[in-house]
Amino acid sequence: MKVIALGAQVLDILVRPVAAIPEGQQTTLVEDIRITAAGTAAGTALTLAKLGASVRTAGAIGADTSGDILLTLLAKAGIDTELVVRKDNQPTSSSVLPIRPDGARPSLHLLGANPFYTLDDVDWDALAAADHLHVGGPELIGVTNAARILRYAKENGVTTSVDLIAPGTLGSLDAIAAALPYTDYFLPNDEQVLGFTGSTDLRAGSAVLIDAGATVLAITRGAEGTLLVGPDGYQDIPAFAIDVVDTTGCGDAFSAGFIRAIALGRSLRDATILGNAVAALVAQGLGSDYGEFDLAAADAFAAESPTRATDRSRPGR
Repeated sequence: MKVIALGAQVLDILVRPVAAIPEGQQTTLVEDIRITAAGTAAGTALTLAKLGASVRTAGAIGADTSGDILLTLLAKAGIDTELVVRKDNQPTSSSVLPIRPDGARPSLHLLGANPFYTLDDVDWDALAAADHLHVGGPELIGVTNAARILRYAKENGVTTSVDLIAPGTLGSLDAIAAALPYTDYFLPNDEQVLGFTGSTDLRAGSAVLIDAGATVLAITRGAEGTLLVGPDGYQDIPAFAIDVVDTTGCGDAFSAGFIRAIALGRSLRDATILGNAVAALVAQGLGSDYGEFDLAAADAFAAESPTRATDRSRPGR
């Protein structure tokens, strides 16, 4: 499976645990500080590589030290970074994440170079040669650009998936609608569905997205699992019961598991289960790159681990 993960490239600095920020110039000792590659493109690429895919990532970073570190981390994970472009006048996107004792992750974020990735930066031949294109953050690179890239992929027989990076409170349907007709698998979280559609109910929000052109939706809901919306209607797929350390990168890990399973010819339901399993594995440690698992280990985890709730599949709309 040859995948291009295109879009948000972020360098994360994670600190754990942080119950509160020290006042003034006081110091609090912590257990761990880590630096990892992250973002809806780079973070997804990390887990895809673990699951056995041949992965290239594309996007924009700065010509700075943070960008050097990010490229080094990605290359160390076995990801081809040749398609990443560097912008001389922009910093590399970075986040500082003070991880709460319960795994919650407020963030301090530098937007950086990500929005400056343009159509002139796309390697169209590489895109046509891929088996799958995952666009992480179409609203960040501009929905017109994202739609053009996704349409080209579809015209060349490449399957596509899309995830969002903006929180739902900052979203609107106009920011993503043009890309949806060229999206085979749309993989947002529940807050994004509600925020981007202006709905108060996930089913209503799902209907808006389907009407706008999305084919299949897999909507992640944290500990509540995933709502799968496809040809068989609505299915609730439960999350796995784990002790959460850090939720950073869980959405990206879900995307990677889902995409990998689809490429292996698995059903939408089984793809969702693998996505949930991979997200659970990542959530048990710090950062998007946590865990030394491979596809076999993820499958074993899914087969052997308890879920948080009874599976309540509800065919039909």
